[in-house]
Amino acid sequence: MTAHWISIYTLGGMFVLATVLPINMGVIAFVGAFLVGTLVAGMNAKAIMAGFPADLFLTLVGITYLFALAQNNGTIDWMVRGAVRAVRGRIAAIPWIMFFIAALLTGVGAVSPAAVAIIAPIALGFAAKYGINPLMMGLMVIHGAQGGGFSPISIYGGITNKIVAAAGLPLNPIVTMTASLAVNLAVAAMLFVLMGGMKLTRQRSGARHTGFDVPQVAHGQGGAQVYGDAEGESLGEERRTAAQADDSLMDAGPGAQDPQDAQGERWYQVATVVGLLALAVLTLFFKQDIGFVSITIGLLLTLMAPNLQKRALGQVSWPEIMLIVGVSTFVGVMDKMGTIDFVGHSVAALTSPLVAALLLCFVGAVISAFASSTAVLGSLIPLAVPFLQGGGSGDAGVSAIGFIAAMAVSSTIVDVSPFSTNGALVLANARGVNREAFFRQLMVYGAAVTLIAPVVVWLLFVVL
Repeated sequence: MTAHWISIYTLGGMFVLATVLPINMGVIAFVGAFLVGTLVAGMNAKAIMAGFPADLFLTLVGITYLFALAQNNGTIDWMVRGAVRAVRGRIAAIPWIMFFIAALLTGVGAVSPAAVAIIAPIALGFAAKYGINPLMMGLMVIHGAQGGGFSPISIYGGITNKIVAAAGLPLNPIVTMTASLAVNLAVAAMLFVLMGGMKLTRQRSGARHTGFDVPQVAHGQGGAQVYGDAEGESLGEERRTAAQADDSLMDAGPGAQDPQDAQGERWYQVATVVGLLALAVLTLFFKQDIGFVSITIGLLLTLMAPNLQKRALGQVSWPEIMLIVGVSTFVGVMDKMGTIDFVGHSVAALTSPLVAALLLCFVGAVISAFASSTAVLGSLIPLAVPFLQGGGSGDAGVSAIGFIAAMAVSSTIVDVSPFSTNGALVLANARGVNREAFFRQLMVYGAAVTLIAPVVVWLLFVVL
């Protein structure tokens, strides 16, 4: 067996082990990088650590720290409460309010499961109170979280853009962001129509008060990602904060009072929103490093009210960061060994670049339905580099920008599966449903998305 195949089998074994056992894949990947690097490739520790993505590490720390600050000082609660007031008895608007809040949360830096953990109990509480299809409501929340997940200042977006830039491929983060939002928005609209959303347009709550009973966020839910994936491990603090916010959201009517003690003063919430806008402007228009900018804004907000931010550093998604930098380090070892180039050219030689792109989209979707979406993005995009460097389209090659958009969507839209953290959270918080039947519905829908989405996004962004 060649060194290339040993590293490939090791990478596959990592996904299996992290899915079956409650072990952070980043820990496995660091050990794998050490063993493969030293025993197979003859590399020393310094050469192995050269693959450690320091810029990506800072990006992830900065973004998740800033989001933790926004959550602790009540900015997230403020946004949700304002959206609830905006419903004003329009039942049909509730699923869309939840879709766009989830999209906004991931768009400004929340990991997708954290956004779902915050919004799903609220959304499914609405569904139980007003007779909205709980499956539709849960799926709207998940697709919203995935739709906003590739903004340039988000976790998925930051990871993907760093990987693409490091590979020397053409980069257009706006295309990736728009593709993800457009596809998830289209799917949400289809679900709204097919699952009874149009009937809701004829219903009103019958009162100006829009309060609701919010269930406690469930703990310890099953599913491969919940226990084996760092995305699931990073939810503890978000769950506790969401539970603490329940009382403040139970009365969102026009006369509701905003909590000003533990949730922070209004001026501080406004300053946080300004900070998030500044992050977007500085990174998008002035091309500043998102990691340094986000952590700088986070420090400024902390200096304004240090006592409110004691928990923020502990809320940084350290398991998620461990996963990403670990997998990236292992992929760096594979790159130095020449394995990335070997796999890419092997796939391209077996079939046409167009078919190779479709195969990678399918692989990304299937693996991500059970394992980490972020790990999939970090490992599969580099494998496509050789046939993407041809640049063009059609027989000459595959558009790198189109392929990245297709891979991004196909690797994340499948997180509706009940075996993923997002799907498990929706299952856990559904009220007044037959759990077994609801599980089967999520499983069938997840399987359908896994089979259909890669083909659709491949046709949209790669072929056309």
